[in-house]
Amino acid sequence: MRAVLVLYFKYFLRWDDDFATTIYHTFVALCYLTPILGAIVADSWLGKFKTIVYLSIVYTLGQVIMAISAIHDITDANKDGTPDNMALHVALSMVGLILIALGTGGIKPCVAAFGGDQFEDHQEKQRSTFFSIFYLSINAGSLLSTVITPILRAQECGIHVKQQCYPLAFGVPAALMVVALIVFIIGSGMYNKTAPQGNIMVKVCKCIGFAIKNRFRHRGSEYPKREHWMDWADEKYDKLLIAQVKMVLKVLFLYIPLPMFWALFDQQGSRWTIQATTMDGNFGFLIIQPDQMQTVNPILILILVPVMDSVLYPLIAKCKLNFTPLKRMTVGMFLAALAFLAAALVQIQIDKTLPNFPSATEGQAKFINMINRPLQITAGNYEFPLEPFRANDDYLSFNGPFMLTVESTNYLVNLQGTRNTITIVQDGLELRSILFNDITTKPEQGANAIRFLNGFGSVLNITVGTSEFGNITPNNMSTYVNVPRGNSVFNINNNAGSNCALEKTLGFGSSYTLIIPSSFAFGPNCAQSIQEVTDIKPNSIHMAWQIPQYFLMTAGEVVFSVTGLEFSYSQAPSNMKSVLQAGWLLTVAVGNIIVLIVAEAAKLPNQWAEYILFASLLLLVCIVFAIMAYFYTYIDPVKIEAHFAHMEPEDKKKKKSLERDSVEHHREDSSSSDSSSDEEESKDTKI
Repeated sequence: MRAVLVLYFKYFLRWDDDFATTIYHTFVALCYLTPILGAIVADSWLGKFKTIVYLSIVYTLGQVIMAISAIHDITDANKDGTPDNMALHVALSMVGLILIALGTGGIKPCVAAFGGDQFEDHQEKQRSTFFSIFYLSINAGSLLSTVITPILRAQECGIHVKQQCYPLAFGVPAALMVVALIVFIIGSGMYNKTAPQGNIMVKVCKCIGFAIKNRFRHRGSEYPKREHWMDWADEKYDKLLIAQVKMVLKVLFLYIPLPMFWALFDQQGSRWTIQATTMDGNFGFLIIQPDQMQTVNPILILILVPVMDSVLYPLIAKCKLNFTPLKRMTVGMFLAALAFLAAALVQIQIDKTLPNFPSATEGQAKFINMINRPLQITAGNYEFPLEPFRANDDYLSFNGPFMLTVESTNYLVNLQGTRNTITIVQDGLELRSILFNDITTKPEQGANAIRFLNGFGSVLNITVGTSEFGNITPNNMSTYVNVPRGNSVFNINNNAGSNCALEKTLGFGSSYTLIIPSSFAFGPNCAQSIQEVTDIKPNSIHMAWQIPQYFLMTAGEVVFSVTGLEFSYSQAPSNMKSVLQAGWLLTVAVGNIIVLIVAEAAKLPNQWAEYILFASLLLLVCIVFAIMAYFYTYIDPVKIEAHFAHMEPEDKKKKKSLERDSVEHHREDSSSSDSSSDEEESKDTKI
């Protein structure tokens, strides 16, 4: 569903790039904050099975609401096809996304753990196979979804107005989630369901909270100093738990720089997808949609994971290089920074091909000669000839009003913040100029904005597929019609029933004005006299140029993410791996929050500059992490736990002895106090 989400915001809800990116990353952050809630609910009250079932229902409901929110026919449509009551669509979308975030986040920490619960202690090989299949399934699902969901989105659907089918793109995952949930529930009797045994995460938080509270309570007192601030919890908690918490905190401290990696990684679904909308997706044998470029990531994961494990890491080991997990993670962060530098270089090349649209105080104009003889044009400080039924090469910029002179005729033209086409026509013996407004944004979703200028002597009606340009009167311009890429046939008709077919091959994101001259005549070669004026050039930078940045980012992910999880598990106590799993997921949430903060605070005018900023921040964080990794000492949690488990009975005896001594001391104080009180009372009586 995330594959098409940012495009849904941009093209259906009509949000700008920045706001669409903001809401996208807010949603992703929420998806990775709710696992903590899911883990607490599963371990403390419901158990993993019931948590998965109940929150999957919430998940499915959210997906259904998203599909309903994308149906543009539930409200009246405007002339441009956009829903009349957009507030309703936005409200439904937000409710749907919140429910999805709650559902997906809630089941995230439970599903893998529930799968692991199905195996006995002696079935380590089977459990390992299960997790391999589980990881493969996730990436296979990601690959299939990023291929299929954009195809579903690209279909046209609607009752009153035909639009891209976001309801289908959201509805199919909802239906599949229902099927998955039914299958999961049917197998209920086959599962090994462990009862909730209390949430270790809550216990860890209480232990940390007591240590902090106890430390501040005895600040400045005569109590002896402790070696570690967590040792202040030993008055209430045993040494084994405190030692385990210390190990967890040691790893969590290393997690502090990690969110910056995820801040870059998750922009594949937002900024990089938006970048792809301005590129050429024609690969010859197939056409790639902008949101389908994300398939490169799971494809490369399926290739790189076995290559890294079977070839690269053993080769490094044979070279006797100490490529520790933390060093691998540092390399992963560096590769992600390089990926954003590559994205910046691609963006610079894209920007060179994009049209320079006018500012609020500037006007732009292009001139077309609709007279069957050459003309000499003077526009402000510009002077140039115009051939019959031709336009000048590019738009000219004007700051304020300017004088337009055609032969001996003068016109005062005032353009401000607009792009225009000015046509010169013959009206009897006089020359006349006509001003038309042009589009000031690049056509969306790779479509092509096409319009016709009728220089023919009668009314023409033009259609392309199911779209109509309407009746175009002489010396008039039609409205723009968005035409998809590929081969298109434009049918030109007059009132007498004559027809002319114009075939044209269109690329991505272009805009053309097609001139039908006065010399046009219906017949076998009618299309040859039609002239083409390029208003906006098609996307010329190919989407294949995004592959290097995807390769660098995926290589960084494999080295960083897989190694990070392996490192965390190797350094975590046996009963606190879920705590570190929640902490790892939390770094993803914080990373998406960083995107919001940096993007809003920086407000850079150019997208390539934002890519450079994120790459620079990650490089800085990478250096900090490398220093932290240098001073980190690897531990063996099993040995430490065994040591404190051996000490635990002795520790409990000491605690009981201290408690007994404390009680006896309290009794002595009480009896002494009572005796003193009796003496005082006797004195009072005598007095």
